[in-house]
Amino acid sequence: MTSLMSVSSYLPAAVPIATLQDALGLTDAQLRRLHRIYGLSEVCRSPESEAEMLLGAVAKLDGFAGVEERVRYVLRPKTVPAASPHPFDPLAEVRQRLGLQNALAFTVTDHACASGLLALDLAGALLEQDGDPDALALILAGEKAFTPAAQIIPDVAVMGEGTAAVLVAPGGQRDRLLGYATTTLGGPGGEVITNEEQNKVFRQIYPDALGDVTRAALEAAGCAASDLALVLPHNVNKVSWIRAAEAMDVPRKRIFLGNVPRTGHCFCADPFLNYHTATRLGLLNPGERYLMVSVGLGSTFSAMVFEH
Repeated sequence: MTSLMSVSSYLPAAVPIATLQDALGLTDAQLRRLHRIYGLSEVCRSPESEAEMLLGAVAKLDGFAGVEERVRYVLRPKTVPAASPHPFDPLAEVRQRLGLQNALAFTVTDHACASGLLALDLAGALLEQDGDPDALALILAGEKAFTPAAQIIPDVAVMGEGTAAVLVAPGGQRDRLLGYATTTLGGPGGEVITNEEQNKVFRQIYPDALGDVTRAALEAAGCAASDLALVLPHNVNKVSWIRAAEAMDVPRKRIFLGNVPRTGHCFCADPFLNYHTATRLGLLNPGERYLMVSVGLGSTFSAMVFEH
């Protein structure tokens, strides 16, 4: 059974969103809405390269030193398929600097910001197929908000540059993956580059789609929403999760939103960043069930149930 052997995060210094108002093209009214309604305050931004940010997360990964030769796969979930000009290749640089040249490394982008959960499911499937109980996979999530279009989702979220590293094992007793569900709705509201009318449609389908994918993941795991001790979401904003809580049949207080005001939406890394923070705060006890949830533009909704 797929398990999380170790999870780490690397959070660069946060800057007030207000200082980015001109760069993001925000009006005063839009800035007030981000602060007062969406609960956003700061966002992680780094002068470092994407490779340096990913290496920063790996440097904090418990248990990684000494097991490098067991890493068979390096997966790079991304929202933006190409985030570096030729000939720079952050994934190749990271693999070389970590001494993982013998590991198969590749990028997963199909589910946009939900690609982190897709990468975890794929890592587990590859390790199971290999049949080597000692083999490991390394997931590297988070990226640079390197263009104006990548720095903000209008009227939804401001993008941050935090990263996460996840060491995945094919078995183990901690943080076992119990169930996974994902759906891509497409159609109206399913575009990746959207206009205001399409954004409106997306907001309308959002709560019910989250509720549906949550129930599917819980069914796959053989448990109910009442069994969940915590929900670890993507960090788009607070109001969207307040709206979604009822559709997901989860009390609002169980949705961890502590990172929303200070990190921004860190692409595919959010659920793992929230896991790292929640465990450091002692919010999960051994044996408790929890849910990771993420949504990608293009209307991909994904949920995973774990046992801590």
